[in-house]
Amino acid sequence: MHIPPLFLFGLAISGAVALSTAAAAFPVTVKSCDRTVTYQAPPKAAVSNDVNLTEMMLVLGLTDHMVGFTGISGWKTLDAKMRDGISELPELAARYPSKEVLIGADADFYFAGWNYGMKVGGEVSPDTLAPFGINVYELTESCIHIGPKEPASMNDMYSDLLNLGTIFGVTDRAETLVDAYKSDLAAHRETLSKLASPPRVFVYDSGEDAPFTSGRYGMPNALIEAAGGRNIMDDFDKSWGTVGWEEVVERNPEIIVIVNYGDVTAEEKRQFMRANPAFSDLDAVKNNRFVVLEYVAATPGPRNIDAIKALATAFRSSH
Repeated sequence: MHIPPLFLFGLAISGAVALSTAAAAFPVTVKSCDRTVTYQAPPKAAVSNDVNLTEMMLVLGLTDHMVGFTGISGWKTLDAKMRDGISELPELAARYPSKEVLIGADADFYFAGWNYGMKVGGEVSPDTLAPFGINVYELTESCIHIGPKEPASMNDMYSDLLNLGTIFGVTDRAETLVDAYKSDLAAHRETLSKLASPPRVFVYDSGEDAPFTSGRYGMPNALIEAAGGRNIMDDFDKSWGTVGWEEVVERNPEIIVIVNYGDVTAEEKRQFMRANPAFSDLDAVKNNRFVVLEYVAATPGPRNIDAIKALATAFRSSH
């Protein structure tokens, strides 16, 4: 079996891991947002959307089960790890795929999320793809767009990996990986100094007239809490959305986390905030306390582990 380099990268934290997996018993049933879905056999022609979801497939060694990916080059730039991992797979659509693209690829599985390859009320959804034999697994973080859920936590990402392991018959591999991530974070936590109080943190994704940020249901909220901070927008009842700058100024963040992707660079976002007189009294601006997270690390996926470590270090640094 071909194991992509990113799979080995993902497992490096746990040392050598056996890649063989005992044959799983099918059918299997998993929960996907508000649906219960049964699989009679592992998908053979899977498509994933976006960098973070695709990376979950890669760390589980599932490229042999894939016919392609979507939604990456239209917004993001691949780093070397991702390029190596998906070098054998075609990108079927630069942004969100149409129903025809997925059908034309003979896909039997689509790993996406609401606002991660699917729009509520759009042409691509579990209901519209089911008649064509395409099962959909929805990213857990995104389920808030179609119904209630608990605030974002690391369990969202862990659940997605474990459910993918069940769907593709690699349960042991998924459990080993999740256990390794949990152990790695626990060991890192033991090395950290105690914070006097959780620093106030603002997530700046994009926007100048009004900022696009992460609320209590977005993955950055979970990353910030795991690192010992508090998202100043943890009462914003969305995963991602637009707020007013007035709220940001009033809540006076001590640290600003910039999500890096797209045409506007992280440095340009930082300079925008430092140059704007309206933000000059923010503690984060006065003390130049900015942290950059790549999009693939700020959204649910394997790089959340290193993101938490980076945030934890920044929260304990004076500048």
